Amino acid sequence: MEHKLNNKIFKTIADTADSLSQDAYVIGGFVRDIFLNRPSKDVDIVVVGSGIELAQATAARIHSAIKVKVFKNFGTAMFRYVEDGKELEVEFVGARRESYRRESRKPIVEDGTLEDDQNRRDFTINAMAFSLNKDHFGELLDPFNGMEDLENKILRTPLDPDVTYSDDPLRMMRAIRFANQLGFEIESESFKSIQCNAERIKIVSKERVLDELNKIIMTDKPSVGFYLLDKLGLLSYIFPQLSALKGVEVRNKIGHKDNFKHTLQVLDNIASTTDNIWLRWAAIMHDIAKPASKRFDVKHGWTFHGHEFLGAKMVPRIFASLKLPMNDKMKYVQKMVLLHLRPIVLSQSIVTDSAIRRLLFEAGDDIDDLMLLADADITSKNKEKVKQFLNNFQLVRQKLIDIEKKDQIRNWEPPIDGEVIMKSFDIKPGKDVGVIKKAIREAILDGQLSNNYQEAYVFMLAKGKELGLVHKHDLSNG
Repeated sequence: MEHKLNNKIFKTIADTADSLSQDAYVIGGFVRDIFLNRPSKDVDIVVVGSGIELAQATAARIHSAIKVKVFKNFGTAMFRYVEDGKELEVEFVGARRESYRRESRKPIVEDGTLEDDQNRRDFTINAMAFSLNKDHFGELLDPFNGMEDLENKILRTPLDPDVTYSDDPLRMMRAIRFANQLGFEIESESFKSIQCNAERIKIVSKERVLDELNKIIMTDKPSVGFYLLDKLGLLSYIFPQLSALKGVEVRNKIGHKDNFKHTLQVLDNIASTTDNIWLRWAAIMHDIAKPASKRFDVKHGWTFHGHEFLGAKMVPRIFASLKLPMNDKMKYVQKMVLLHLRPIVLSQSIVTDSAIRRLLFEAGDDIDDLMLLADADITSKNKEKVKQFLNNFQLVRQKLIDIEKKDQIRNWEPPIDGEVIMKSFDIKPGKDVGVIKKAIREAILDGQLSNNYQEAYVFMLAKGKELGLVHKHDLSNG
């Protein structure tokens, strides 16, 4: 197997380990990815002895300028290493044995052997190790037949799955993520065990759960991961608002579509067009308020009126509960949820310049992302219907280009601001200033005014007079 470890770094680690009389192994994801022909930049080195000592000695042997980060509390150390333009993050840790308390996923750690270290791994495919010492360099140590599971595309735990998943419930999320990323199946005993231990996900920090959730969202077909999260019983604990979209209610023999399945189809659609994780989150949340806005009308059947407005209000609460960032990323998703129906509405009717101006004004630089989301939202089984919608969207897109070129509305600010209004009427900040500003903006968006200062100023004077305000010029004449 020596040819599998052709990076120079492994020879250097081997020489250093031998000089320190330590046994060292490369283990885990890097080994797995060699056999899967997947790129990997994270290298885990297990040392029977001090991982920190081996890291520092190896770095010194490579170059004195290499900085080693030491984490004494965890007994680990790491450094970055560049070879042939490729950066590797090499982490060293002493082999260890772990035991767990029921109420925590933080292990009690003791020094151990390589066998102990392999026993504590999450899956057989991540327990494989290559020896790095001179006498056995490149020898594969595979005590749990990880190679066979790799070939059969199976995710199996090295030990009893009930112990593995109960000890560290985050491994349940990792099983789903690897199944999604690699196209593997979760072995039947593991599958049952995750279902039995699903509630224990509650002891895992939301930040760690989110990290795995984001990795699932960034796969080529994230619906696979979400269906597994649901089937294994985890979704209702980690994302109850998404779980609430499931199911179809029937009244008077009239049913609505399953909004959970629809949402995951939209997510897959958007994933095929963009790696923007926040647009993918917008796809997940675009119909999130449908359960709360669902109504049955005898004449019209099922309706979800206003779900975009209610959904936009829900976004900050969901972001906070999932530990997503409460910043401009949240506001972006909120905007996408609020506006996601607008292109569809425009595609169904005669598109007026006024409606296009408003969409450009409200979407700003995110208009192209909004149109991608609108495309992804068309999931009808009727291929002709989908084709018609997509053709109509092309007309909307062309109209957007034409109006933007003519009126330059994207990221536009009205030509008259609050300072001009206050100075013109000698008034202080207040309700009247806001009323006039809004009236000017609406008049320009509706096409009643051209987007220039002079016309807007004349309109401002008329609006002020209507509100009973007196222009300073009129006061001086009096």
